[in-house]
Amino acid sequence: MDRSGGPGGGSGDRGQQQQQQQQEEGKGPPPPDVPGPEGGPKMGAAPCRRPPLHCNGMRYKLLQEGDIQVCAIRHPRTFLSKILTSKFLRRWEPHHLTLADTGVASATPTGYMENSISYSAIEDVQLLSWENAPKYCLQLTIPGGTVLLQAANSYLRDQWFHSLQWKKKIYKYKKVLSNPSRWEVVLKEIRTLVDMALTSPLQDDSIHQAPLEIVSKLLSENNNLTTQDHESIIVAIAPLLENNHPPPDLCEFFCKHCRERPRSMVVIEVFTPVVQRILKHNMDFGKCPRLRLFTQEYILALNELNAGMEVVKKFIHSMHGPTGQCPHPRVLPNLVAVCLAAIYSCYEEFINSRDNSPSLKEIRNGCQQQCDRKPNLPLRLLHTSPDLVSQEATLTESRLKPVIVTSNEIHVEVERNNTANQKMTANVGNDSEPNLIDCLMVSPTCSTMSIELSAQADRILGCYVEILKMLSDYDDWRPALASLLQPIPFPKEALAHEKFTKELKYVIQRFAEDPRQEVHSCLLSVRAGKDGWFQLYSPGGVACDDDGELFASMVHILMGSCYKTKKFLLSLAENKLGPCMLLALRGNQTMVEILCLMLEYNIIDNNDTQLQIISTLESTDVGKRMYEQLCDRQRELKELQRKGGPTRLTLPSKSTDADLARLLSSGSFGNLENLSLAFTNVTSACAEHLIKLPSLKQLNLWSTQFGDAGLRLLSEHLTMLQVLNLCETPVTDAGLLALSSMKSLCSLNMNSTKLSADTYEDLKAKLPNLKEVDVRYTEAW
Repeated sequence: MDRSGGPGGGSGDRGQQQQQQQQEEGKGPPPPDVPGPEGGPKMGAAPCRRPPLHCNGMRYKLLQEGDIQVCAIRHPRTFLSKILTSKFLRRWEPHHLTLADTGVASATPTGYMENSISYSAIEDVQLLSWENAPKYCLQLTIPGGTVLLQAANSYLRDQWFHSLQWKKKIYKYKKVLSNPSRWEVVLKEIRTLVDMALTSPLQDDSIHQAPLEIVSKLLSENNNLTTQDHESIIVAIAPLLENNHPPPDLCEFFCKHCRERPRSMVVIEVFTPVVQRILKHNMDFGKCPRLRLFTQEYILALNELNAGMEVVKKFIHSMHGPTGQCPHPRVLPNLVAVCLAAIYSCYEEFINSRDNSPSLKEIRNGCQQQCDRKPNLPLRLLHTSPDLVSQEATLTESRLKPVIVTSNEIHVEVERNNTANQKMTANVGNDSEPNLIDCLMVSPTCSTMSIELSAQADRILGCYVEILKMLSDYDDWRPALASLLQPIPFPKEALAHEKFTKELKYVIQRFAEDPRQEVHSCLLSVRAGKDGWFQLYSPGGVACDDDGELFASMVHILMGSCYKTKKFLLSLAENKLGPCMLLALRGNQTMVEILCLMLEYNIIDNNDTQLQIISTLESTDVGKRMYEQLCDRQRELKELQRKGGPTRLTLPSKSTDADLARLLSSGSFGNLENLSLAFTNVTSACAEHLIKLPSLKQLNLWSTQFGDAGLRLLSEHLTMLQVLNLCETPVTDAGLLALSSMKSLCSLNMNSTKLSADTYEDLKAKLPNLKEVDVRYTEAW
């Protein structure tokens, strides 16, 4: 044999001899003359070597499965095995391979791929690169043989190569980090894993997520780490978090770190870009609630720093950006979602501690335990006489029927008047469902029990209400914020909590001051039958604590826009006429204008109500002036006033003794027969004004502070009084005994008063015309 014949013949022959010798000893790679898919041999190949990898900036998607040609070669050990594995008997098989978590498997487990190949069994993955070798081929070295994979082109070959290498390494790190021994070694492995993910040519979400999940599992299974280990691991995986959301278990670990070490520099340096990315790019917290919890804990950690809310304010400003328009549309909805979840968590313990669902009024004023509650009996006079139906048609406690009101998942059982004379305007029907807030105001008050949050819940509530206030200060965020808060997405316990509604009032005020229609229109309810911020912060609403100042500003902005229509005035007349009259009685110019417009547009058809509005207008200087201007335009109003004062009058809820005195001094009320002061703040001091009403026959003092002194004064002057309602007033036997001189009384309600059985028997004996009486929840019951 001529060893020197042909170019490179000597080195080639020696290489072939060495290769054959290694094959006989069971070592080394398979022979290079591997046939292609067509079965043709490839001769004269050079020795197999692993070429240096040059990605040239190419990026590949991680393969999970695909079609490829497979050829498996076992290392020959005997002469017979050499014959069986010769190149003439080899063949390529098409397989659909899947790169699973533990190994490579075929969809058709036959032939070469009858058994899956575990990643732990793969010793090496190489690219075949020698002259005349099979094109686009990979070599997997396994114990006792080799598996060749041939792709259709170089890109697919490289994609399979990088994917196999990645799967093999990830499998290795899962095994290594599943049983950690020394944490310094574990930390080194984590850093190597992170570097591998950052330098990988594969471009796929799972490339960065897989290391995070491995670390997340490691942390969840090892709870005895020191604080230094915590911070070291967080710093090590920080580069992966710049472009990826942390998995759920890792979020739990981050939350724990925020709670235990809120002043750690890791919170500022590492968590800040992570939270910023979550707020900018997260699309749905419902699918990943722990991201929301982590964001919530991060903000609370910022609040624990020395600067407190100033740090939180700077963070919110960084999320908005320095310009007047925020460039990230997802930031505001995500921040609002975090705030709502945090606020709900503050009341979660209070919500879960209750077996039933109390109303807002019960929560705000307190409520009795279930076993101590009074039975749901109708608030009506007992032993109704048909002869008195016409006289008592206007009383709120006669002819009542229970109504179940559903609004914002609040269920309140109330009693509603069903008589025809109850309506104030011709457009208010008795079949309409009562307003939620109005119903809450007629709910009987119970024993005192206000909402008290724990110190931690109180801090959380204060922090996130402040964030809502910060969000409302940005002009570009305000329309979207108003739209998000329009459905009132807070639990009813929060709306009944005076501290919460008082702080949130700033946000609602910002909406009321905004001249843009898309902002202040969100003060109204989402749809008919629902309550909006306009109702909650109106006088009589559970959130009102300013005697209607915010309500007046809301009405002013709504009337100043496209809402200056009869439809809006009609809704005010139907639902909020009382608050409007009360504020006008106190000199509010906006409410004076509202009442004048109601008269001008003929919103009010009932003569008594019109006369009451006129009396209200004439009780103040600004109202008198505007009413005179209105009368100059409409002479029929003067004619209406000349006919005399109203026969029926209902003072708005929350009215005081001063309001009643101002109203009664504005004109003539000699014709007044029916006066309702129910649910107002009047006391016995108003009795000196009531005794000046000579025609008064029906007086409703339900749920007022009218006491014994006033009752004694009434009994001396109003001897013609026929119907008197003292339900839920602080009167006692000392005042009730004075009623024995009012011989005209035919209906008397002493429900929930301090009436004794002896006094009740004495009154029955001295009042011969008394036909209807209500003594429930008294000693006489």
